[in-house]
Amino acid sequence: MKKRWLALVGVLTLALMPHFGSAQSTGTAQGSKPGKLQQNYPNPFNPETSARFAIGDSPACSEGSKPYRVSLRIYNILSQLVAVPTMQGSAGNVVGGVTPLENVQLPCGEYVWYWNGNYKGTSQEAASGVYLAVLEVDGKRVSVVRMLNNK
Repeated sequence: MKKRWLALVGVLTLALMPHFGSAQSTGTAQGSKPGKLQQNYPNPFNPETSARFAIGDSPACSEGSKPYRVSLRIYNILSQLVAVPTMQGSAGNVVGGVTPLENVQLPCGEYVWYWNGNYKGTSQEAASGVYLAVLEVDGKRVSVVRMLNNK
């Protein structure tokens, strides 16, 4: 009975989140892709995970070094902000492993993000369950990846 209840809550929650359901890598009016998330690895993860993401029309980068305002956030299935991952490696003024990926300026290219599995600003590990990694480029949600924390 408990599993049925959890399944019902999950289905209802996903049904009430239309902004996440349609966010799989949409392009702009000109047809260029502002960004895309790849699936995290490992998935399921315990306790940390990372994945690649692309900004602009990478790898072609036809717009050169045009900066994009990038945010990457981790939400639970109730649409509550859980964490803001950091970037592995460095680009411009973003120092890998230190700078949270929230409203940072990045040029076109491919990058890797990292999440240690903790709730934002704490050392407490996130609970087991489904999480959503949401990539925003220039204030628009462009890609969503579903992740499973298997604690």
